[in-house]
Amino acid sequence: MLSLQELRLQLDEIDSQIVSLYEQRMDICAQVGEYKVQTGRKVFDREREMEKLQSVSSKASSEFNKKGIKELYQQMMSISRKLQYQQLVKAGALGRLPFIEVRSLEADRARIVFQGTEGAYGQAAMKKYFGESVSSYHVKTFREAMEAIEEGAADYAVLPIENSSAGSVNEVYDLLVEFENYIIGEIIIPISHTLSGLPGTKLSEIERVYSKAEALMQTSRFLGEHGSWQQISVANTAIAAKKILDEQDSSQAAVCSAYAAQIHGLEVLTDRINDEENNSTRFIVVTNQKIFLKGASKISICFELPHESGSLYHLLSHFIYNDLNMTRIESRPVEGKSWEYRFFIDFEGNLEEAGVKNAIRGLREESRGLKILGNY
Repeated sequence: MLSLQELRLQLDEIDSQIVSLYEQRMDICAQVGEYKVQTGRKVFDREREMEKLQSVSSKASSEFNKKGIKELYQQMMSISRKLQYQQLVKAGALGRLPFIEVRSLEADRARIVFQGTEGAYGQAAMKKYFGESVSSYHVKTFREAMEAIEEGAADYAVLPIENSSAGSVNEVYDLLVEFENYIIGEIIIPISHTLSGLPGTKLSEIERVYSKAEALMQTSRFLGEHGSWQQISVANTAIAAKKILDEQDSSQAAVCSAYAAQIHGLEVLTDRINDEENNSTRFIVVTNQKIFLKGASKISICFELPHESGSLYHLLSHFIYNDLNMTRIESRPVEGKSWEYRFFIDFEGNLEEAGVKNAIRGLREESRGLKILGNY
């Protein structure tokens, strides 16, 4: 029986041959890429790749090796495609992505829409991003905000996309797919909830508490200490505050910000009732124009995947090969398609960078329905 050292020496010799053959293969793949650049052929030929996988795996001597050969060649063909996408970039075949770089948003002449009412966290985010004197108005729902900018009634909308404790705002993700609106900026604001009611209200009087569902979730520990209180969800924390003011019922209270309580003339009954002290919400600034600010460094995209084993794995490799740092991935069910999902991904980069163009080209060819949601 050979020693471990002798076996490793044999493996080293075989590996040297594999490296040499791999480089020969990639040289030929580069020639294939040049041909495709010259003739305008697509890089990704799914039918050809499936035939090739079937052919090479059938030559293996065991079922285990057949699966191994298939996986190995899937990787090699994936690497070959990435090389060819790079060749397209160098040849200028990718051109510009359909987004225009701008230097500023000219906020002094813009009209901004946010969801909720006066005192909403969305209003606070809007003022932090655009300034105190911006022209703005509010609507009841996220959909109405998206419709307003799509129709031109507003230039920008400010919408919550993610909370540090409650997670993603799924409705906003779905609306980004449905509407031809794009992310141009983001702003993160701290969330500090209070329990507020009519002036003079005592905690012992309260029977019902109103707030946005996420806010009720973020204050569950405090609310749980008052188990007899009925928790009722409304569209927005500021709407909850306004409801308490309008109905003048001391048996009702709202979970809202201190700012919303002040705007609507309520008294803060208990301050800082968040479960988590460091709670914040990320808001996005959305417009109906395909634009991005100079110096933008984050890109959001979404796409659907073929319902095949390993499809997500192979698509994510485009970020690795183009040295792009993926910062977030989220999935949502595709409407009308059982057990199929749309993936939302954030990654670092700018749409003018060659590596970004290269990755997006590969993702577009190998996924379904890729959409660039914005560069900001």
